[in-house]
Amino acid sequence: MDDGRGSLDKVTYNYEFVFKSGVRKEFNIELDSATLNLIQTDKRVCPEWTKLNFFKCPNCALDERQYEYCPIAVNMVDVVDYFSNFASFEPVEVIVTAPERKYIKQVTLQRGVSSLIGIYMVTSGCPFLEKLKPMVRFHLPFATIQETKYRAISMYLLAQYFLYQCGSQPDWDLKKLAEAYENIRVVNESFCKRLRTIEGRDANLNALVVLDVFADSVNFSIDSRMADDLDYLFKGYFGVK
Repeated sequence: MDDGRGSLDKVTYNYEFVFKSGVRKEFNIELDSATLNLIQTDKRVCPEWTKLNFFKCPNCALDERQYEYCPIAVNMVDVVDYFSNFASFEPVEVIVTAPERKYIKQVTLQRGVSSLIGIYMVTSGCPFLEKLKPMVRFHLPFATIQETKYRAISMYLLAQYFLYQCGSQPDWDLKKLAEAYENIRVVNESFCKRLRTIEGRDANLNALVVLDVFADSVNFSIDSRMADDLDYLFKGYFGVK
């Protein structure tokens, strides 16, 4: 029986970028089905900007004595190298093949790259992004802000249910969710500083800005009664009036 973890011991996502010029570029992402960690298939030369102490996130929980390189940066080298000379608003068709289905969308390059690097960032081993792994397993490319908010809140509440089942104190009031997304925003902001040191155009940098906008939008919603604009969806739970 399929347990939802994909084929064998891997969960795979394939991103194909099709440019107006006819150029096509594929990125094959393989995740360990149990840990959802990115599986690296080859050794790579790590440039200076990938070192942990290079614009290190102020909230970073990793010890420089154990980690010479930022795990996110190391996993992003190929993506950054390829897109560093593209303009962010260049139109592109992005084809995303997931274990269950395929998505095809015409978007700006920064939007397509944002969807791609979101997977790389969450599955690289950053302690703050670790909490977003359930969203990677049920990846929704090109999600709107409202979809992202719905998925983030739903994921967090399910996590609280599992904590409750284990005898831990759940956070039903979502008080710690805003803190979690603030840490994510700091990581995105710091990574933008890394990318600014790389010569080229702006596709990678603007992709991070898109991710940051999504993190900020969820934060704003959390701080201003986030569920107020979603409660109309759940009238069926309270009876028809």
